[in-house]
Amino acid sequence: MPDVTRIRVAAERPYDVVVGHGVLGEVATVLGEPRRVALLHPAALIDVAVRVAADLQRAGHEVVRIDVPDAEAAKTAEVAARCWSVLGHAGFTRSDAVVGVGGGATTDLAGFVAATWLRGVALVTVPTSLLAMVDAAVGGKTGINTLEGKNLVGAFHEPVGVVCDLDVLTTLPPADLRAGLGEVVKCGFIADPEILTLVEEQPDAAVDPTSPVLRELVERSIAVKARVVSADLREATSTGRQVGRELLNYGHTLGHAVERRERFRWRHGEAVSVGMVFVAELARAAGILDDAVADRHRAVLTSLGLPTTYAPDAFDDLVAAMGLDKKTRGSTLRFVVLDGLASAEILAGPSDELLRRAYAAMATA
Repeated sequence: MPDVTRIRVAAERPYDVVVGHGVLGEVATVLGEPRRVALLHPAALIDVAVRVAADLQRAGHEVVRIDVPDAEAAKTAEVAARCWSVLGHAGFTRSDAVVGVGGGATTDLAGFVAATWLRGVALVTVPTSLLAMVDAAVGGKTGINTLEGKNLVGAFHEPVGVVCDLDVLTTLPPADLRAGLGEVVKCGFIADPEILTLVEEQPDAAVDPTSPVLRELVERSIAVKARVVSADLREATSTGRQVGRELLNYGHTLGHAVERRERFRWRHGEAVSVGMVFVAELARAAGILDDAVADRHRAVLTSLGLPTTYAPDAFDDLVAAMGLDKKTRGSTLRFVVLDGLASAEILAGPSDELLRRAYAAMATA
């Protein structure tokens, strides 16, 4: 039997995140009684999808595989509509299920399809990238992109389970693994400093998909997200300077703007890495965060080979893009910032001068 860790997400509908090596067979266990299953996956992951489908069929499930585009190209209304059409032709009912096998874009799409088909059917996510394991596949957020921005159309729809088989990370390109560590480091700064210590002490092990260090980083990061999501599924508890689920968006306001400016050619974790350095500089410039914690951002991220600067002339473009961020209220920009290690607050409406000073510090260092 595989060595399995189960991390409970105690939100509106509690579920487990299963972590371990060789645990793909847990998908059938999570789904329980036989039903029809729509298995969404990109063509590049056909081998993993076939293995999951075979496990499901042996357990008595009827599987309909749906190939979807790779990465962000999957997260469109057109692809979602094609998935709905397949479900309709196959006669899927509310007792059936959707399984998403792939990176964060695939699990976001699968979740959105599950949330919207008959107003909600069962969902299991099987993240195959580090980023998806520690971020996109856990937490109940689903969505697709529009021309105006990323994840602007979506729904909250919790899965019945998440299965993270660490073996699939051995085939992940090294650049993608490193990018996923951007979200891991984020969890260290916002809630679990032991993550930062592990990376600082063993940076090589952190990028080794077979190492126990990476497994611990994954489990700690998922545990952080599980705690935050369990307390605030729908981002409803952030008031004033207090931070609820928005805590998980640390570094994302500028990060999403960078992704949009780069037309999603940057990996999400790379953009968030830059975004975290920016908000650390913003908090320092505002007199909220001390130099040691602010400087630690750049040091930890650099040790993993992640970017910590961005184009000096991009400020105006990025401010315009940040106006579409989900945390923005009216015309007021809002940023999750740290006032200490593992301690955060909301900084609303910083002045243009403060934003420019922070951006210059990030872009020119």
